[in-house]
Amino acid sequence: MKFTVDRDVLADAVTWTARTLPNRPSIPVLAGVRIEASAEGTLALSSFDYETSAVSQVAADVSEAGSLLVSGRLLAEISRSLPSKPVEVVVEGSRAVLTCGSSRFTLLTMPLEDYPALPAMPPASGTIDAHAFAEAVAQVTVAASRDETLPLLTGVRVEVDGETITFLATDRYRLAVREVTWNPATPGLQATALVRARTLSEVAKSLTSAGTISVSLPTGAGADIVGFEAGGRRTTSLLVDGDYPPVRRLFPESTTTHAVVATSALVEAARRVSLVAERNTPIRLEFSEGQVVLEAGQGEDAQASEAIEALLEGESVTTAYNPGYLTDALGVVGKEFTRLSFTHGTKPSVITGQSSLEAPEDDAFRYLIQPIRFAG
Repeated sequence: MKFTVDRDVLADAVTWTARTLPNRPSIPVLAGVRIEASAEGTLALSSFDYETSAVSQVAADVSEAGSLLVSGRLLAEISRSLPSKPVEVVVEGSRAVLTCGSSRFTLLTMPLEDYPALPAMPPASGTIDAHAFAEAVAQVTVAASRDETLPLLTGVRVEVDGETITFLATDRYRLAVREVTWNPATPGLQATALVRARTLSEVAKSLTSAGTISVSLPTGAGADIVGFEAGGRRTTSLLVDGDYPPVRRLFPESTTTHAVVATSALVEAARRVSLVAERNTPIRLEFSEGQVVLEAGQGEDAQASEAIEALLEGESVTTAYNPGYLTDALGVVGKEFTRLSFTHGTKPSVITGQSSLEAPEDDAFRYLIQPIRFAG
């Protein structure tokens, strides 16, 4: 086996592929990145950990086709450190010799026969704009649980109903929902999947440069793999097992009080005031005509307050939130103005965005947040 490839192309492909390598592989070969060189002039780099697979295809000058398996993390470190010159790789027996300019590395290869077969990519279910996908994923994954003892809530529920794809995530204290238009492969397609939030985030970050992303969702009985493909890269992941709770019903049927605030002003005020909020203590918001007053701290502790402009529709309302949950929502609302809707200060609030102070709300993204009871 012998091939030559551009240094930047190799480094980028190896780094992307190696990101899925397990920290503690169950068998030694799972720490490796497999490279297959074809006579057609392409390299296919792959990694696999039984939960997730990643494949990246790049162009190369292949003199002799073949396959090799080497330590993925070591190859990634080496390729990033090489000078900006063509890289030649030659397999000599049980060793791979990598030459770039005056740099030369000899790596031990791993036994290919011990490497498991990669899962097959499911048929494409449809395509979605890469930037719309990345924005939607960022908006919902902030609400996914990070508690691995509750694996069901570490996932994002993906629902397809024709030309609408919906992402939902919750950690029991907040719920984020985002609807996006996409292009289904089959008109009227109906599908659901529970995908790891970590997987979605990695895909969204690494495939954003592509114009569109092909999404493969399970549509048959027993299917348990989701796949994403764009720009010569594809990844598959096992779905989270279990029945997701019926979270949509948590949204109130109607709300009686609405407040609209400039998003940047609310973010900055919340961050300043929350500096005095002790761990697990809330930040209080008191909405009245023309303003909202943010407060944190009480008694003998440090205290802070700040008032900013707000447009209020309905009766005055006072509520309190976990500061991190509030700033998470404001950080992804994606609009110049944020709309907060209430039925009561002690009941869940709904956060949405608006493009201007007087514009209608954009409910394609909704964030439900559970208030914290406070003394006062």
